[in-house]
Amino acid sequence: MAGIRGLIREQREPLLHVSVDSEPAPPAEHEHEHEHTPHLRAEQPPTVVLVHGIASSATTFDFVVPLIRDDYRVIAVDLLGFGQSPQPPDAEYTLEEHVDALAHTLRHLGLRRFILVGHSLGCLIASRYAATHRRSLDKLVLVSPPVYQSPSEIGDPRTRARVSGYLAAYRFFRENKDFTLANAAWVTKLLPIEHVMEITEQNWTPFVKSLENCIETQTIISDLATVDVPIEVVYGTLDEFLVPGSVAILSRMKGVTTHPVHVNDHVIRRSMARVVATAIGAAPAH
Repeated sequence: MAGIRGLIREQREPLLHVSVDSEPAPPAEHEHEHEHTPHLRAEQPPTVVLVHGIASSATTFDFVVPLIRDDYRVIAVDLLGFGQSPQPPDAEYTLEEHVDALAHTLRHLGLRRFILVGHSLGCLIASRYAATHRRSLDKLVLVSPPVYQSPSEIGDPRTRARVSGYLAAYRFFRENKDFTLANAAWVTKLLPIEHVMEITEQNWTPFVKSLENCIETQTIISDLATVDVPIEVVYGTLDEFLVPGSVAILSRMKGVTTHPVHVNDHVIRRSMARVVATAIGAAPAH
């Protein structure tokens, strides 16, 4: 019954915009060695699904897609409320709504098994999806995960203080719209990928509600505890949204392998893209 209820709930969410859906090029015509074994040509490539973070779009993965598209079918979606995806007037942008919209879209695409990659907020959504759709995944890759436990549950005083500081800052951003919009516009100009972070009047509601309902109140640790596929965690050592104590918790979890990227922040720059491609399983380009 729970599965049926979940399916009905998923169908209520709108389909997300699919920004990228590319497959590897077919073998060259001169490759005759398999001409008598058509099943080799008909074999479907493995699929990678890319889920971006808050106030962003599928452009988050602009440096990743070229590294993996020769080996995988690559699908990148825009999250509910962001990019070119719908903004339902009654949406609260809870984790459940984000996951249901993603599940509805992937079911609509006919996907059965795939590697799921999340960045930032996308890590939280991907982790909940992995916990609730266990038969769908071959691997989970989390890039720059913003892990914030409830301060009351953190024993280490330094980690507790840092998490409390982040949460207070996020509340400030939500409650001071003019300040947040002005500073976001300035920061955006410094980033290496156009449109990789956009907090605007148009996506203000999805931004503040996703921030409050997904990032400030999250369940990633308990979600990952139920995941039984390999989990690859990629993070920059200069990530301004990362709490070292939280990364340490992830690194001790069953099935988790961490990949620190030196001199990289929260954004997927070229150096981090190569590590993400390796974590997915593709050979990075040189």
